[in-house]
Amino acid sequence: MSLRLQSFRPAALPLALACAFCAHAAQDTTVAQLAAPSLPDTVVTATRVAQPLTDVLADVTVLGDEQIRASGAVSIGDLLARQPGLELARNGGPGSATSVYLRGAETRFTAVYIDGIRIDSQATGGAPWEAIALGQVERIEIVRGPAAAVYGSDAIAGVVQIFTRKGEGPFAPYVGVGLGSHRSGKLEAGFSGRNGALDYALGAARELSRGYNSMPAGNPDRDGYRQSSASGRLGWNINDAHRLELSGTHTDIDAQYDGFLPGLDDHGLNRLGTLGAAWSAKWSKRYSTRLSVSESDQRYETVPSPYLTKTRLRNYLLQNEWREGGHLITATLERREDHLVNAPIAQGRHQNAIALGYGFSGGPHTLQVNLRHDRDSEFGGQTTGGVAYGYGFAPGWRATVAAGTAFRVPTLYQRFSEYGQPALQPEKGRNVELGLHWAQGDSRFGVSVWRNRVSNLIVFGAPGPCAGAFGCYENAGRARLQGVTISGAHQLGGVNLSAALDLQQPRNTLTDKLLPRRAQRLLKLSADIRVGGWTLGAEWQASSHRWDNAANTRRLAGYGIVNLYASTTLARDWQVLARLDNLGDRDYQLAHGYATPGRSLFVGLRWTPR
Repeated sequence: MSLRLQSFRPAALPLALACAFCAHAAQDTTVAQLAAPSLPDTVVTATRVAQPLTDVLADVTVLGDEQIRASGAVSIGDLLARQPGLELARNGGPGSATSVYLRGAETRFTAVYIDGIRIDSQATGGAPWEAIALGQVERIEIVRGPAAAVYGSDAIAGVVQIFTRKGEGPFAPYVGVGLGSHRSGKLEAGFSGRNGALDYALGAARELSRGYNSMPAGNPDRDGYRQSSASGRLGWNINDAHRLELSGTHTDIDAQYDGFLPGLDDHGLNRLGTLGAAWSAKWSKRYSTRLSVSESDQRYETVPSPYLTKTRLRNYLLQNEWREGGHLITATLERREDHLVNAPIAQGRHQNAIALGYGFSGGPHTLQVNLRHDRDSEFGGQTTGGVAYGYGFAPGWRATVAAGTAFRVPTLYQRFSEYGQPALQPEKGRNVELGLHWAQGDSRFGVSVWRNRVSNLIVFGAPGPCAGAFGCYENAGRARLQGVTISGAHQLGGVNLSAALDLQQPRNTLTDKLLPRRAQRLLKLSADIRVGGWTLGAEWQASSHRWDNAANTRRLAGYGIVNLYASTTLARDWQVLARLDNLGDRDYQLAHGYATPGRSLFVGLRWTPR
């Protein structure tokens, strides 16, 4: 039930893909989705304002609450790795250092938000994926392609926005419990609802696992984890025109790992918190304003090996929208403040930005134009832009073309640590892409072709001008990220079929080497059916080989794994979910020397009164 993909080639796939691709598949308005009931009607992340899916030109995936819960995924990284254009690298089990690559780009090239609050690490660069608790997530929007003209620094490859639960309808409590392999357990509880002008949601979860030996050649011990998480949202509709919102999340995880010194019981203590407040005003049918203030804090410490890093990010946003028929104009002022404590570093910086956007949808034509200027306290002005056009040339069919620029300023650690250089310059990206999309009922099909050139790529080079004896960060790379994603879904005889194929070339053009830990070929297939009150499903995830290092001398073999799941309603208010991952007990690695869990079973029971 597993397949070694050292020679995985798309030519071998026509039979597997035919059922999902034969002209029965997708509009995702570039929305590509693996498990696909009806999609939500609107997307927020593509332009930072709510838009109907039919007006969205970006390549977007939307995952709803039912899909997230039915996935049975242990971590958000595992869930994202099942989506088109994304792959995962992790040094061990859940809770250990995690990278999520979008379209073959560095993990720091994806801007990540929780309920509109930016999260980032100024030590490692990019979101601390291992510290984001999946149990608090209700919805995820994934935008592929540069979005710096909307979001500023970091969004060279795209944006991922995570939404926690929001209160709707009458008071609704829930309780869930689950048990799984490696002595894993999960307990969650919460409630949500609306009472007049107030809506509210509160949830908490506790997860633990004894784990497995994540580094067989290192310490012969189990590397488990304990995670506590909570989220809350409160909204008040003051009147028909004004609304106040508060939101917050907190995650605390203690994950064991195998470090460089044998015999130690190493622990990584990771804490992530977000807090935000927003005021929305609708001054007329055409004009509205949103003002938000937010902060995210990440703290990472290792014991007994002494290491501590803390990142604080504050954000202030004032956004104005004007709608007139099929036209939408946005004007935004934004300020971002970063601060890093990582002894002996105690540094901060800020960015002030102004952004303009214009969107139009009418008849067969859809247009989106964005322009933004960021002024960084260290690097001065950075101007980015994006333009996209879509043409509906036949019923259900639409062709799209887009181009955009993006940048990411170096992290404070890359500039001021013993391995850093203050003279480092921002990394910059230039992207072009084409798309073809079709939708009819529940069937969808989409093809996206892209090329993203990144200059001033920051890499870890040889010892030189910095104080570090092992090497220095330097602007010594250029990357070319190019590829094609084919995705689709169709119902055949009561069976829901979906598939995604990624063919990509993430390459350092100066060395002509593939970027580490990224595959050139990724395939994801899934099918589910309802039988006798049960939903039964299967997934196949396949990856070609990758290189673990920049020199392309340490090979990570390709792999294919099969996952099975089943769910049903036992009684009016009780649902049960069972999931078996890696059915064939495939032995594979996402990072050299680090094992993956093998065959794993999870069974969960959830009570949700109706």
